[in-house]
Order: sequence, then C-alpha cells, then structure tokens
Amino acid sequence: GHWECDLVLGHKTKDDQVLLTLSERMSREFLIIHIPDKNSASVMQAFQMLQKQYSEHWNDIFKTIATDNGSEFADLANLEQVSKTLIYYAHPYTSCDK
Repeated sequence: GHWECDLVLGHKTKDDQVLLTLSERMSREFLIIHIPDKNSASVMQAFQMLQKQYSEHWNDIFKTIATDNGSEFADLANLEQVSKTLIYYAHPYTSCDK
C-alpha cells in the first residue's frame, strides 16, 4: 500500500502525547502509534516495531511511505536499506505532495 505518515502532538505539557499516524491512501486504513517523544529515534523505533509485527508481509503492505521532511522523519530512509519500502518526502510547505 501507499501510506502517508504524520505526527500529532498533544498540548505543551510534561505529559505530552505524541502520536505517529499512518493512513493508507486506497483503503483508508489507519494506524496510530503512541511514541514517547518527537524525535527521529522514537519514530524509527515505532517503524521497527511495525516491521516485526508484519514480518514477511511488510514489503507487501508498506510499499511506499510519504511524509514531510521534518527532522523527526530523517531516519526513515534507513527502511529502504532493510526492506523494499520506498520513502518519499514532501517539499516544505506543500503537504499536498503527499
């Protein structure tokens, strides 16, 4: 599938919640993952968890992932080295690229 990836941030408190959201374009399937903070290591850890969960089906389910070019998504390109998933980054201020 072709997935779009975003982060949703909670209010600015010490108990902030950060949600990693993935939506598949055609089926409108949604995945929401709570992550501890908004940094690239947390985002990558969530994707590594997904890879283990979907194991041999990963390449069939996650063919492409599109996201903005925020630093929290910087490590996603590493998925291309360990799977067949292609990562696409939108240009700044043009979320319609996704």
